[in-house]
Amino acid sequence: MSARSETQGPLNPDSFEGRVLALLPKLSPAEQRMARFFLDRREALLLGSAAEIAALAGASDATVVRTARSLGFDGLAELRAAVLADITRGAPSPSGRLKRSLDATGADALASLRHVLATHEEGLRVLHEPAFEERFAAAADILLSARRRHVFGIGPSGAVADYASLQFNRIGLATTALSASGIGLADRLVGLGKGDAVLAIAYAPIYREVAVTFDEAARLALPVILISDSLGPFVGDRARIVLPVPRGRAGNLSLHGATMVVVEALIMALAAQRRDAALGALERLAAIRGAIDKDWLKRGPRARPRK
Repeated sequence: MSARSETQGPLNPDSFEGRVLALLPKLSPAEQRMARFFLDRREALLLGSAAEIAALAGASDATVVRTARSLGFDGLAELRAAVLADITRGAPSPSGRLKRSLDATGADALASLRHVLATHEEGLRVLHEPAFEERFAAAADILLSARRRHVFGIGPSGAVADYASLQFNRIGLATTALSASGIGLADRLVGLGKGDAVLAIAYAPIYREVAVTFDEAARLALPVILISDSLGPFVGDRARIVLPVPRGRAGNLSLHGATMVVVEALIMALAAQRRDAALGALERLAAIRGAIDKDWLKRGPRARPRK
């Protein structure tokens, strides 16, 4: 865990981070490593079992539980409640997240590159875990069997939702993007219908667009697949499957690389399950492009240079 910058201001001793850092010197070396993992990988605490947390941290279940108790919690459930309380009190502002990341990298371009690469490598390791792979396969089955798909996301996640929707449509899977904010989202939500499925990319705390989207999905009994590193505990069983995809290190600039990897893996998985239909849909796309622009089909590596 990187050292806390003095420019971040005084640490609240009542916060989860304040409690952990205050007790850190009193812990055994194994417990110190686990406590640092707790701080850097809070999404694992919120969404993983003791066994899953232990596997991610390279420790034992007993070390997970023992560290929670050494930090003054009755167990893992109370430790999770403290993390959730911190989130509920408000996440760092975007400028605060960026400032913390910049404090770690300075003005060095290579340091920034290494910081981002290391953060993504940490996140991608989660996607290799057997528990994650099992959830991913179940999510792909739900999306494949749905009559239509609807991908929810606001802000930066909205851009990912638009991209996922475009790619699903390209392989012949009817999909809409629920990426409008405010009352504009209502025009998208009226398209939800029986037999559909929702893929939601959203993070704590719950904001109005998330709540209404989940309400509409529940009203129509639609399965919701949630991609999030923090929202799962707030929505409970209203999400059929939660894919705990990290967005970087706690308190740092949010990074969406791992989310894009999962989205593109879903696109590939669904195309593989209906190979002929996916290839046919792309051929139809090419034909339509050619009807719009006769020269389009001549482009690419086989195109002859114009004289």
